[in-house]
Amino acid sequence: MFRKLGLTLTAALAGCLAFAQDTPGRIDVEHYTIEAEINPNTQTLAARAVVRFRVLEDRLSAASFELHNALKVSKVVDGSGEQIPASRSEQDFSIRLNFRRPLPKDEIVTAIFTYDGRLSGQEESPVYGIKFAAIRPEHSFLMYPARWFPVSGYTTDRYAAEMRIAVPAGNRVIASGLESKDTSEGNTVYSFDFQRESFPGSIAVVPDGPGTPVSAGGVTTTFYFRGDEAEQAQAYGETIGNMIGFFTGRFGLAPYARLTVIQTEPGAPNGYAAPGILFLSPRGIGRQVNERLLANHISRQWFGLLTSPVTRNHLWLTNGAASYGEALWLENTAGPGALEARMRDENVEALTMDEIPQSQASRLEDYSPELNALTGSKGAATLHMLRFILGDEPFFQALQAFTKQYEWKSASTADFRRIAEEISGDSLDYFFIQWVESSGAPEFRLEYTIFRTQKGFRVQGKVAQDLDTFRMPVNLKIETEGNPEETRIEVVGTSSEFIVETFGRPRDVILDPENRLLRYSNDMRLAVAIRRGEQYAEVSEFAEALKEYQRALEVNRNSSLAHYRIGEVFFLQNNYQSAANEFREALNGDLQPAWTEVWSHINLGKIFDITGQRERAVNEYRQAERTKDNTQGALEEAAKYLKEPYQRKARDF
Repeated sequence: MFRKLGLTLTAALAGCLAFAQDTPGRIDVEHYTIEAEINPNTQTLAARAVVRFRVLEDRLSAASFELHNALKVSKVVDGSGEQIPASRSEQDFSIRLNFRRPLPKDEIVTAIFTYDGRLSGQEESPVYGIKFAAIRPEHSFLMYPARWFPVSGYTTDRYAAEMRIAVPAGNRVIASGLESKDTSEGNTVYSFDFQRESFPGSIAVVPDGPGTPVSAGGVTTTFYFRGDEAEQAQAYGETIGNMIGFFTGRFGLAPYARLTVIQTEPGAPNGYAAPGILFLSPRGIGRQVNERLLANHISRQWFGLLTSPVTRNHLWLTNGAASYGEALWLENTAGPGALEARMRDENVEALTMDEIPQSQASRLEDYSPELNALTGSKGAATLHMLRFILGDEPFFQALQAFTKQYEWKSASTADFRRIAEEISGDSLDYFFIQWVESSGAPEFRLEYTIFRTQKGFRVQGKVAQDLDTFRMPVNLKIETEGNPEETRIEVVGTSSEFIVETFGRPRDVILDPENRLLRYSNDMRLAVAIRRGEQYAEVSEFAEALKEYQRALEVNRNSSLAHYRIGEVFFLQNNYQSAANEFREALNGDLQPAWTEVWSHINLGKIFDITGQRERAVNEYRQAERTKDNTQGALEEAAKYLKEPYQRKARDF
């Protein structure tokens, strides 16, 4: 489509690439025009990106963009063709433009980047450990987080885009926007025009063809699945159709009437949402429809693409809404009990990261477990609590009003709060101060006394907790000899008194009976410590994991799950005697969750096989079978090792 670009900067260009010492200023990218040629055989990309941006501060001397380190810039020029001095920093994947004169506020500037490189999928990703770009002979994908074009204001600076992507004949390009195509020098050139401001620019290259369309619920979804996953297109299409209808009722009119779903490859994120497109990895697709993954990324068509946070400190608005979308879909398909269980899991995850307020999310790395806990899980918990305060109808009215007022725009927490206050008629400052601007969570202590009265009984008590600025309404349920009494009390500060009259004799007083609030309790502290340990174990920080599991045992010495997790760590460290001791303790514990029993027996069997005690190993596998618990294929695992002994993987010592 245009001449092949040089792989390195020329000596003349390198001479003028000098860092200025001042900090890059703020800009607003308005539009991209990207011309790119993708060569699947050489796994290369050659591109020219015309970036139009507005200066947001006076006397701007420098601006910074992010670009994949594997892509080498040969030149950067302005709209008149004059070279813009530029310099690269591989540490943060950035390219810095140093302007020859200070730019006044509101000036419109054009910067034209010419660059190329190889993106095989093996290069270091801008998001460590996650593959967002891979060009292969049989398929290719280039997602926005890969920074395959110069990005400013990642996930916050919205833009429109026009793209012309050239690929060899026999290939097809999938991207967001109005599509057209022609031919040029033996290539097929696909053009995409996306004039609304969002985050277009995630593309896929697939074998030429119509894909697999699936119509359900008035929605047609087109799939580009390969191999065994192709058989799941129908089931996925039916689920997506149902989800689009459901979320339209919750969030407002869907931004896209049709979706395209692309299969990526191992190492890519399980799911990623682009405007009108979903990218799913083979692991994400799985052997049956991954409804949680779908619900999360379909929710992002509204929260994240239709509207998005004005800065990364407001990411809870999108990540939280996507996680809560999973919970809402579960409530729709499995009922309120399933929602309550799901939100308990979200609360546990949220409390693993309770030292930083959601309003400081920009301190955390993209796609990190900490960011997901803070903005995804705590964000979902925040929305769930707001729903409790407002009631269902006003809450969903607020969500729909928010996506309507800020469609194709950025928004802040203050914008969302204003809409919720307009609909509820109440000030919600206290709520957002506690759950978005502050860190920590309360732990309630309930004291009460029961008095007999002429009309029945009176429960008089107080709720104590340690957060001095805390204020929240809390439900109170009083179990009586007759029908239970329920009321809502206001908990303000460290001590709040209440009086409730009942007709029947009170038998028990329960605070927050449906667990609507994000709060600590003994059970929650246990679960949070175990989850933190699991997070450390997932990245092989075994010493830190053991510390967290020991904290869990300080809360409940009888926790089968804590003992089981410790046993896992010792097993991975080849400390088989200590591992066996912990699996025995798990079997002698509270057996919560129930699967700890079957898997403790299986792991004991493995240890006995490793240490040459086959008869004892067989006994453990048979005890595992007697539980009839097939959690995560436990019974198949036991049957497998009954036939032949477990063999540990060879290791170097």
